[in-house]
Amino acid sequence: MKRILSLFLSFVGAMIFSQQIESFETLFTDKISIRALEIYDQKVWYSGTDSKFGFVDLKNPKNQKQIRLSEKKLQFRTLAQDKKYFYAINIESPAYFFKINKKNLKSRIIFTDTTKTAFYDALSFDGNNGVALGDPYGKCMNILITRNNGKNWKTLPCSKNYEIGEGEAAFAASNSNIYLSKNEFWFVTGGKKSRQFYSYSMGDKLYGKEVSFVNGSSSTGIYAMDMNPETRFGIVVGGDYTKQAENIDNIAITKNGGETWETQASGENAGYTTCVKIKPGSKGKEIISVGDQHISYSSDYGKTWKKISDEKGFFVCEWVNKNTVVFAGKDKISLMKLK
Repeated sequence: MKRILSLFLSFVGAMIFSQQIESFETLFTDKISIRALEIYDQKVWYSGTDSKFGFVDLKNPKNQKQIRLSEKKLQFRTLAQDKKYFYAINIESPAYFFKINKKNLKSRIIFTDTTKTAFYDALSFDGNNGVALGDPYGKCMNILITRNNGKNWKTLPCSKNYEIGEGEAAFAASNSNIYLSKNEFWFVTGGKKSRQFYSYSMGDKLYGKEVSFVNGSSSTGIYAMDMNPETRFGIVVGGDYTKQAENIDNIAITKNGGETWETQASGENAGYTTCVKIKPGSKGKEIISVGDQHISYSSDYGKTWKKISDEKGFFVCEWVNKNTVVFAGKDKISLMKLK
């Protein structure tokens, strides 16, 4: 009887997941690689290769606009926003910090990093505060902060509290290896070592904590994170982009804001993952994730996962609302509606 009940419950669970997707449609196609998204004014905004920046209207997808932020063929993997502006930084040197007016889409460069090794992985804003995360300059990650909507940027001085190890860096996979909430922020690294770093006051008392994760080469480690600052629940995902089917030690969660981390679903997930987002209002119970070969979903705080789509070529995801997720990646932006 117990076995029959167990099989019945498994069948019901499978049916629930099979009915999760109500619709899946492509909104936008172009010759572009997109790794950063923002939702604003019922539109999905993106930045990408060839200096391209634009939007697709979610209410009327035929309403689209694309501009080039520079005549140079810059590659953008970052995008952030405050009330009046978007911000984007290209990944290579010289790195230009663009500020884009939301009303007229006029842009200007507000800061330039001419360091030869400049490479910016992620950018996040919350209110007046912003944090830009770049690959290491010497012994520490390159971290710039602003407290006045990008008017001034300050590079955090290198400190023993957050020195990185040999072969440790960050991945510019989906602009989601950093999370900023008011004055506190988290960011994650990968490579030969994976760690989560935390600051409670815009860079003050910044410290790192190693996360038990798949590591050992330049292609392994944590690629993305998301946090719920109210409940202190957080999740990190990643893997090895050269071995995308491998799924050992590539997901971990925290229940205390990063003080401790627990490995989840090791050997029981869809593999390499580049973006993870907590469903609005779920406090971490429901989560969507995407990798180059899959879209996956968890309804139990990341403990178990179901692959809900074999769609390929997506790198970044973002919730539009509780039932709608937008995805982007190689040459496309798509919208998934869930039941």
